[in-house]
Amino acid sequence: MRDLNFVLLLLLVCALTAMAATKDSGSTTLKDLQPVAAAGKEKHQQFDFSFESTAKRYVCRTSPKTSVKATDFVVGSDLKYQVNGNKGELKSSSGKQVKCTVVRVEDVSAPQH
Repeated sequence: MRDLNFVLLLLLVCALTAMAATKDSGSTTLKDLQPVAAAGKEKHQQFDFSFESTAKRYVCRTSPKTSVKATDFVVGSDLKYQVNGNKGELKSSSGKQVKCTVVRVEDVSAPQH
């Protein structure tokens, strides 16, 4: 019985650690903003936002259901971000906000090619 309780406790700690590791938020600089090729009769243009935190580089894609003005998000400007798993939320320095899906994550310590 003690062994079972220990195993359950260990699994709970591992699950909580994994859940906590997927959250990231803070302020950064918008590195790049690129339109995504349309796959069909999409309602709105999708965009890929590139930014980095202290530990990761992210690419976050907007939904085709979301209207985004590229001029609201100037490359090189300040950006507030929240990443929770694969869901992202970005806010420009002018106060414009957009939700997106994380499509790529890279460790900052990894060498760039």
